[in-house]
This record gives sequence, C-alpha cells and structure tokens, in this order.
Amino acid sequence: MTYKVLLTGRNKTVIDDFFSQMVDNFESLTTSIRYDDIVSHIRYFKPDIFVYCLNQETNDHITRVATVKTRLAKEDIPVAIIGSEEDCNDFLRSTNNVADLVLTRPISTVGIEERIVNFLKGKQQKSKEDAFMAEVQAALTASAEEKAKEEARRKHILVVDDDPMMLKMLKEHLHKDYDIATAINGKVAMKFLENKTTDLILLDYEMPVENGADVLEKLRANPATQDLPVVFLTGVTEKEKIKKVLSLKPQGYLLKPIEKDKLFNTIHEILHQ
Repeated sequence: MTYKVLLTGRNKTVIDDFFSQMVDNFESLTTSIRYDDIVSHIRYFKPDIFVYCLNQETNDHITRVATVKTRLAKEDIPVAIIGSEEDCNDFLRSTNNVADLVLTRPISTVGIEERIVNFLKGKQQKSKEDAFMAEVQAALTASAEEKAKEEARRKHILVVDDDPMMLKMLKEHLHKDYDIATAINGKVAMKFLENKTTDLILLDYEMPVENGADVLEKLRANPATQDLPVVFLTGVTEKEKIKKVLSLKPQGYLLKPIEKDKLFNTIHEILHQ
C-alpha cells in the first residue's frame, strides 16, 4: 500500500529522500510553511500524514505549523517530525507536544520509512478496531432501546371463556395493567389471532363444543401462534384431571374461582421473567 505524505520544512536532504528513495511506500508532495498553502494541500492531496523535516527552524515557522494542527486533527491526519534531538525538543517545547510521531536523527532513510509505515499501519488497525467497537456499541444501544420500548409497551392478554361474568371479572382485574381482549369461545379467539397479536392467552379449559385442549392444539399447530404462552383457567380439582391438564404443557393453570393475587403473580412470572 502507498501512503500519501505531505512534506514541509528546511531539511531539503530528507525531503529529497522521500522522492528518491521512499517511492515504493510513499506518494510525496511538498508544501510551503504558509498556513493557506498547507490547508490547500490538505484539502486536495488528502495526505495520510504530515511530515515536518526540521533543520534549525525559526520560532515563526514552528508556530505556523502548530496552528495547522487543529485542521490536521479534524481531518484525522497525524503529524510527524524528523530532526536532530535539539530540533525535535525545540519543536515539542514550542508547540506543547503536537507531534504524533518523533523521528530523531541520526536515523537512516530505511529507518524513517519503516517507522512511518508501521505507525500508519498501526493507526489503520486502531481505526478498524474503533469502527468495529462503534458498530458493536451501536448494536448494543439499538438492542437496549428496543428492549426498553418492548418493556415500556403495555402487554396484551387475550381471555377466552364461555362465561361472560368470568370475562368481565378478569377484564376488571387486569385492564389497569394490561391491554385486554376477550373471546367467548375458541373460534372467536382464533379469528382474533388471524389479524392481531397477543402476549398471553388465559384459556378456559372446560368449554362447550370446543374445549381448551382443542384450542391449545390448534394454537400449537399454527406457526404464527405456536409459541404463545397459555394459562388454563379450570374448575377441575381432581388430581388425575389436573395431571391431564398439565400433560398439554401450558405455561400455567389457575383454579377457579380465580384468586386475584395468584392471577397477577402467574401473569407477571410469564410476561416479565
């Protein structure tokens, strides 16, 4: 991969080395020390790194380069300096350490090339890792927001019972905390579920024509409703009959007459577990 290098500074020998000996890795361009020239080249050349080749630079020149740092940072372009230990220290002291990479001479042309290439590769890797982590964080945030919306949404309960008084009582118990729909039999319930959804079905076990077991069988046979949690409402108290109810594997069952606290506890365990 070839990196774009924008060069400036008074060390013409090092600058010439970029054009004559480092062409395999770098596409180089020189710019003046003028702020407007540097900004113009940043805009049109779009360098991967800005390299200041130091050679007894004046404070005025160093200050000019320092003022470009904000623009370079905005474009995510790092600053490298190459110079003697004295030149590098003067630059760092005068600019409050704005350099991202410091190459102190004596250093060979190969050494300069390797250090810059490795620095840019590391920067690219970090950018990829940061982008990946940003995607992960965005996904987690979206998931959390979706979960919060789901939790904030009022849960829906479909009550199926052939007794109008039971439907009325359950609706009165639950309507403050849940959205309630009622069905007088299994046929009405299945018709409701053709176009609407629910989070839980309270299903009377003993109904004429089509009992709760028949309705549950239909629910489990339909891919759209097979995972809906079902709680049987039953007046059956005999041990053997209760075993038969449980053999159908509902998510729960409640004995009639329904105890309000047990009703809420059962619903809460299923919908908010």
